[in-house]
Amino acid sequence: MSVVLGRAPLRISLGGGGTDLPSYYSEHGGFLVAGAIDKYVYMFVHAVFQRRYRMKYSVSEEVDTIAEIRHPILRETLLRHWHGSPLEIASVADVPAGTGMGSSGAYTVCLLKALAQARHTSVTPGALAEAACHIEIDVLSEPVGKQDQYVAAHGGICAYTFNPDGSVEVEPLELGPETLRELRERLLLFYTGESRSASAVLSDQVHRSAAGDPAMLANLHRTKEMGYLSRELLEKGDLVSYAELMHEHWENKRQRSPGMANERIDRLYSIARSSGGVGGKLVGAGGGGFLLVYSLHPEDTRQAMSEANAEELSFDFEYGGAFASEAS
Repeated sequence: MSVVLGRAPLRISLGGGGTDLPSYYSEHGGFLVAGAIDKYVYMFVHAVFQRRYRMKYSVSEEVDTIAEIRHPILRETLLRHWHGSPLEIASVADVPAGTGMGSSGAYTVCLLKALAQARHTSVTPGALAEAACHIEIDVLSEPVGKQDQYVAAHGGICAYTFNPDGSVEVEPLELGPETLRELRERLLLFYTGESRSASAVLSDQVHRSAAGDPAMLANLHRTKEMGYLSRELLEKGDLVSYAELMHEHWENKRQRSPGMANERIDRLYSIARSSGGVGGKLVGAGGGGFLLVYSLHPEDTRQAMSEANAEELSFDFEYGGAFASEAS
């Protein structure tokens, strides 16, 4: 092996997000619908004549041993999944970190997939996702769920059931061509201009769920119900009703944690709604990142959001999941 190139897709949550955290599903089971999109984390792995470990991400590191690597995901993943000679690893992404698209989970999945290719080892999407979850949740104790890793590994638009025993069921949604066309045309993503730490936003949810807080559990129970209804409406092709449910979903999500929204996010959402948007919500934990909107008048919404300095991220759905190959 000389050079391995890998990529893993980012995602948008389409209903039920937040019920994939162990603090909730371990007692109550979780369910959500999410779609992988054609925006990626990319990774370059090089192993020829490397005498030291060279890690390049937002900063650069060069160390003698894996244990010296400061980046926690790189360090803990390499400790468990690499026993060869030193590596050079470089990564880039299509969107900034902290914007609600699942970049941390995609990064971990991409790294694991590239290392498996470097070892000439096959790995199933399920095993890939679970290995990534183990690193982030069990080893690093991050207050995150399993959605990002599973979507990055599998790709597509799928329903995910998170069982109390930790197992996950993945079911691709059966969407008709007209439904997919409407989703591509009317689902719009706009950058709020703000990033945030998912861990900081989710910590409150984790602590309150684990403590059995009645208000938090009621909120997540309703979120899970909306996840099931989202699947039903999407498979029926009733997208206007789905968009109306998105609005209810967002209003419910806003009540979950104090850092979920702010003045600019609320203003952008109002602008989207007044220019043809039926419903929408922040993707990810909240507090910043991207606003997902379903609009009956996409061009009007684009114009209004542009005037509010909210840049659009054009996207399509992605069906391949994580991928890695040796460069020719």
